[in-house]
Amino acid sequence: MTTDQIGEVLDDTLPGLFECSAMSKPGVVRVATPLLYPDGGIVDVYTYQNGDQQVITDFGDALEWLGMQYAETRLSPARQWMVDYMCQTLGVEIENGAIQTAYGDDKELASAVHRVAQAAARVADIWFTLRIRPVEGAAGEVESWLGEHSFTFSKGVSRTGRSSRWTVDFEVTAGGRASLVFVLSSRSRAAAGLACEKAYSACSDLRGLPGEAGRAPIISLFDDTVDVWREEDIEKLQGVSRPAMWSRPDDFERALTAG
Repeated sequence: MTTDQIGEVLDDTLPGLFECSAMSKPGVVRVATPLLYPDGGIVDVYTYQNGDQQVITDFGDALEWLGMQYAETRLSPARQWMVDYMCQTLGVEIENGAIQTAYGDDKELASAVHRVAQAAARVADIWFTLRIRPVEGAAGEVESWLGEHSFTFSKGVSRTGRSSRWTVDFEVTAGGRASLVFVLSSRSRAAAGLACEKAYSACSDLRGLPGEAGRAPIISLFDDTVDVWREEDIEKLQGVSRPAMWSRPDDFERALTAG
């Protein structure tokens, strides 16, 4: 199915809050849902052809998000049971860390999208059960740094591009100009590749729009405290944004204040 066909099916069967956009990887379509992660980020799911099956998946976003909130490298048995129970209840499965399900035809598409998105949101909500103090992630460090350096900024800003809406981590105002900042942080190379793919789609969709949002510089800020980023991914994002490394905050500051 094409992006437009998937969008038409969802428009006919679900409230008009699900938006489709093609990813740069052939055959993969992103569906932005009205559901949110606890930090306000949009729950995205994706559809693609896997052999003779059509699959809806979150590509591991929910468990990756949950894992970034605390220091344990694995879920405790109790939390793993919660994840398994939620997925079983919604009729989806976990494959290599991704929440997913296969669907047969157009009539099953909307249900599959809704169930995978619901499962992703519920899995992320396990964060509320954590009894340890969450580790401050890269976005929290960036927020603290912006405040310490007296930048005016908004967090978790929603912006609409040519074909979809996106959650921008920060909108920062400096020198009378606003910049859009996407923070890329990951613990694994596989998840890092997906983060770059998603950021590339967002930056491409938001560039060149009329009005202030279209003229705002876009910065992709890499949390390079973990060596998971490939040069080709960084170079790809360089075509649609200004890459900066979190280990070099002076470069990030120059990107925010450059004319």
